[in-house]
Amino acid sequence: MNRWWGFLALGLSMTLVGSYVALSKPLVLVFPVFLLAWMRFGIGGLAMWRWLKKPADEPPLTPHTRRLLFLESFLGNFLFSICMLFGVSMTTAVAAGVVMSSIPAVVAVLSWIFLRERVGWRSAAGITCAAVGIGLFSLQKVAPGTEVAVDASGLWGLNRALLGNLLVFAAVVCEASYVVIGKRLTDGLGPKRISAIINLWGFALVTPFGLWAALQFDFSAVSLPIWGLLLFYGLAASVWTVWLWMTGLKGVPASQAGVFTVMLPISAAVIGVVFLNERLTGLQVVAFGIALFGLVLATLPARRSRTLPL
Repeated sequence: MNRWWGFLALGLSMTLVGSYVALSKPLVLVFPVFLLAWMRFGIGGLAMWRWLKKPADEPPLTPHTRRLLFLESFLGNFLFSICMLFGVSMTTAVAAGVVMSSIPAVVAVLSWIFLRERVGWRSAAGITCAAVGIGLFSLQKVAPGTEVAVDASGLWGLNRALLGNLLVFAAVVCEASYVVIGKRLTDGLGPKRISAIINLWGFALVTPFGLWAALQFDFSAVSLPIWGLLLFYGLAASVWTVWLWMTGLKGVPASQAGVFTVMLPISAAVIGVVFLNERLTGLQVVAFGIALFGLVLATLPARRSRTLPL
C-alpha cells in the first residue's frame, strides 16, 4: 500500500510540474524571469516557514547532507527554474513537453552512475517506451499555422525556438539530478523539511537578481488573473510538487521513479492545447500513449526481481 501511495504521489507531482511548466508561458510574458523565480520562492517560503523547524526525531544535519541540500536547490530549484522559464519563453509548451520526455532516460543513467541502482526489466521497458514516444513526437511535423517563427537574433546566432529547446534540455538534466539527489536526502530527512530547506536556498540564490528586476518593474500593470496564476505557480512549484515527490521517493527507487516524469510532458502538452491554443496531432497522441504504456509497465509488480544492467 505504501508503494502504491508512493506511485500516486510521484505521478501527481510530475503532473503538477507539467501544468506549471506550461502555465509559466503566460507568466514570462508579464514578469521578467528572475523576478518570477524570486516571487515563486517567496510564495513557497511563506507557505512552508513552519516546515523549517527540525523535528525532534531527526538527526542533526551533517556537512555532507548540507552540501546535498544546497545542490538539490541549486540544480533542481534555481537552475531548473531559470533554464525552464527562459526556455519556455522562446518555444511552445508542446515542444517543451517533447524535450522533457527524455527525463526518464536521464534519471536512469544518473541513478546507475551515482546510486548504483540496477534497472529492472519493467523499468527499462518503460524508459524505452518514453524514448520511442519522444522519437515519434519529434518526427511529426508542426501543423500549418502553428510554427514557431525563426528568429536568428538568439544567442550565438541560434533561432529562438532552438535555443529555447536547448535550455529546456538543460532543465531536464537539472531535474534528473534533482531526482537522484532527492533519493539520497530522503534516507535521513522528512519530505516537508527537505522542501522547506531547498526552497530557502533557492530564494537566497535568486534574491540579488530578483531585487534588481523588481526595482525596474511596474507591478501596477499586472492584472488580477495573472496574480492568481502566479500564486498557483508559486505553491505548485515550491510546495506541492516537492513535497509529493520527496514523499514518493521514500519508498520507490530513483530509476523507477524517473519513469513517472513522463507525466510532466503529457500534462504540459494538455495544458498547452486546452489553455494556450496549441495543437496536438494524431501521431503525437499515439506517442504520449506509448509513454503512458511504459509507465504502466514500470509500475506493475513483477513476479521475480530480475534486473538488467543499464
